[in-house]
Amino acid sequence: MCRRDLAHCISYKMRFFIKSYGCQMNSHDSQRISSILSVAGHEVAPSLNEANLVILNTCSIRDKADEKVFSDLGRLKFLKCKAIDDFLIIVAGCMAQLRSRDIIKRAPYVNAIIGPQNIHQLADCIDDLLKNKAIDAIVATSMDVAGKFQAMSSASPKAADGVSAFLTIQEGCDNFCTYCIVPFTRGRQISRSLTDIRDEARRLTFAGVKEITLVGQNVNAYNGDEGNNEKCDFSHLLFELSKTEGLKRLRYTTSHPKYINSNIALAHREIEILAPHLHLPVQSGSNDILKQMNRRYTRDEYLRAIDLLRESRQDMAFSSDFIVGFPGETDRDFEQTLELVREVRYTQAYSFKYSPRPGTIAAKMENQVPEEVKSERLQILQELLDDQQTQFNSGFVHRRLSVLFTKNGHHENQLTGRSEYSQAVSIYDKTISIGDIVDVQIIEVATHSLIGML
Repeated sequence: MCRRDLAHCISYKMRFFIKSYGCQMNSHDSQRISSILSVAGHEVAPSLNEANLVILNTCSIRDKADEKVFSDLGRLKFLKCKAIDDFLIIVAGCMAQLRSRDIIKRAPYVNAIIGPQNIHQLADCIDDLLKNKAIDAIVATSMDVAGKFQAMSSASPKAADGVSAFLTIQEGCDNFCTYCIVPFTRGRQISRSLTDIRDEARRLTFAGVKEITLVGQNVNAYNGDEGNNEKCDFSHLLFELSKTEGLKRLRYTTSHPKYINSNIALAHREIEILAPHLHLPVQSGSNDILKQMNRRYTRDEYLRAIDLLRESRQDMAFSSDFIVGFPGETDRDFEQTLELVREVRYTQAYSFKYSPRPGTIAAKMENQVPEEVKSERLQILQELLDDQQTQFNSGFVHRRLSVLFTKNGHHENQLTGRSEYSQAVSIYDKTISIGDIVDVQIIEVATHSLIGML
């Protein structure tokens, strides 16, 4: 089911609304979904209330994310009951892959469940649903990564802002961290070919995109086919894409510390358009906890990776991910995480309390940390990280930053963009437009952002 060509005739146009949860891979998949449906003749709805096709592109990293989806589904049931004509509800993404039976049981009014590697089949599934009103919920969770990559090669997603776009180079994961369900929801690691990636980058820049962010579960583990049975590693890919005509900025996420090497450091030193900012998740500063997590690096190896990149480019800035309250985490383990944060000095970070995921090794571990201890530790860590972000941003007051403006702000004549270091920067000025890259003098630090002027 759902394998016909996307160019088929649809029953009639649907007005679709997509809600995306979780990581940047999901955000990118949501762009893909929007492009697929637009090509098939459906239209973007201005708001949820004006849609008759709602797609929840889900995440399943934490239990809280799952319950949020079920809560949203409850509200959508009410809208579906009120609808006079067709009203379709589709659950896509990692939760769809992992919990399809639960979704059908708890929300039997859902029309289709589409795994993250099957989104290229979505338009056909919708057509099936419209043509056969009595059809049961469609479940497409076949881990069809090759089919997804083939669909990517034939068309590029429309960039969310027309200026900055994601480009998938790799999917899946072979690391099997004990807390993570990604290998079970997105499959084993697989890389696209250099030719396909390069062609998509050219299509994006031809369409006006100036900034490309390469994405993958372990983006710097990329090991694609260069042709003639030759393999292309991540650093070589960076050098090749830096030659793309019209490309002004190049970023990548999310990296794994064990794949950082001297060639990647060299790329940051020599590629002018490669942003001096890297999201490098560490999760914990304790060797004991890192071992229990199966992260496959030590605290010292992580710090050496940071040093290697800073030796190549002194202004390298780092963001990270942290999990507090992992099973068996002691006060000393947590203090070692704080010590690492103080040593690295992050510009931004995402931090969460450990949440057991069914089917993972960590969920079965003994010495689960009490919820109140997790909450206390998380507050301490976030206060330190917030303080570091404020100090980093404050260091740019009265200095200039190069900013790519990507969207209108919330106020009249306000534009918002990102600096090389991934900081949000806003400016009030009628003389610049979306897509401009401008030197901005920073005059004020706001909450998690900067205010500038020409």
